[in-house]
Amino acid sequence: MEKTKIKKYPGVPEGVKWEIQDRLYTLNGKKPLVYTVLSKHSGRRPLLWFDEKAGYNKELRYATNMASPLVEEQKGEATLGRIVFRNGKLFVDKKDQCLQKLLSLYHPLKGKIFSEYNAVEEAVDDLAYLEYELAALNAAKGLDIEEAEAILRSEIGSDVNNLTSKEIKRDVHLMARRNPSLFLQLANDENVELRNFGAKCVENNLIKLSDDQRVFTYPNNKKLCVVPYDEHPYNALAAFFKTDEGMEVYKNLSKKL
Repeated sequence: MEKTKIKKYPGVPEGVKWEIQDRLYTLNGKKPLVYTVLSKHSGRRPLLWFDEKAGYNKELRYATNMASPLVEEQKGEATLGRIVFRNGKLFVDKKDQCLQKLLSLYHPLKGKIFSEYNAVEEAVDDLAYLEYELAALNAAKGLDIEEAEAILRSEIGSDVNNLTSKEIKRDVHLMARRNPSLFLQLANDENVELRNFGAKCVENNLIKLSDDQRVFTYPNNKKLCVVPYDEHPYNALAAFFKTDEGMEVYKNLSKKL
């Protein structure tokens, strides 16, 4: 069988498939009203592409009257253009091949500052997110009220005490929909219920946390456990409850709580 030949276009690296079509580019992150991207190489602001096959850097520039953004392939007088994103977007007509190739194939800021919009990839990402969201919602549905309270407390703190059981179930479902990644992490965290238990003990004055959040004590100021440096106090308390001494403390506090 004959090998499928890839049509060669000016300014397209060998072996790269290129299609003549309209393209849309979007800024990553913040989207200011106007954002200008480097369009020409200079000593102060280099715009280069390393050609591994040739073994050296090639100078780039956007010339509106050229088919290739590689300076060495541009013949004659070049009409330079600017690359301006407006409201975070830049639509490039299929007739402007120099700009498309510069942004899609060579520009060092592609993937960092801006990306080319791909409808298929966007659909795949959307599907993956929806599946992730569905998994989070199913996990939220299976939680009992204590588990739901423990997860919600990590999000809103002691305000969870003012919620009814219906409100807790509602808010934990909203949390799963709003941030499925974080929700699933908390739902699979074996320490989340222990952290919730510790917070409830502090709120009910069964134990105390020092002002510097470094030491847990009993109401009579007898030391319970010390929080290691750079560790969240309730993470340290949860770890303490798993020790032999901590398990006895946990049982006693459970009865009082």
